[in-house]
Amino acid sequence: MPISKRSSRIGGIVVAAALAFTPAATHAATGGTSPGGTTTSAETVSGSKAKLVHGKAIAPESAPRRVKRVIAAANHIRNKPYKWGGGHGSWEDSGYDCSGAVSYALHGGNLLSAPLASSGLARWGRPGKGHWISVFGNSGHAYMIVAGLRFDTAMTRGDGPSWSRSLQSIGGTFSKRHAGSL
Repeated sequence: MPISKRSSRIGGIVVAAALAFTPAATHAATGGTSPGGTTTSAETVSGSKAKLVHGKAIAPESAPRRVKRVIAAANHIRNKPYKWGGGHGSWEDSGYDCSGAVSYALHGGNLLSAPLASSGLARWGRPGKGHWISVFGNSGHAYMIVAGLRFDTAMTRGDGPSWSRSLQSIGGTFSKRHAGSL
């Protein structure tokens, strides 16, 4: 029996409504957007420290929204290859260097409008460690600690930006910076 235009239109509405409630659509509707168009994850862990699960940081439920967005942005580029100068010409790049990766993540939390080199990150924000986000920079390297996890291109798995539980310094003198109340 042929389907009438009316029933196919109703069927299309049903299909469209079903698609609107897929996990990806629900996730997009409940989260925010990072520079790469990724959404912040509705998945959180209890407490005030992020958790590392298979290389991905899971934000603490008590974290401010901006912190969750920084984590989501960093997750979006984790495991991209190391690329000197990567992330400085465009937010979306095929790879990221240390300061490009930190800049990308901070931009995801709406904390930075343009990428900074490591020496610029050494002067970014306010002096000292932050409660949720601390950026460490000097003339040759930059990394950050977000909700108790390190986001870096050094002392992590792989050769590009990724998360680590290690908070140990890689040597040298670093300026510690934070974003005000965060």
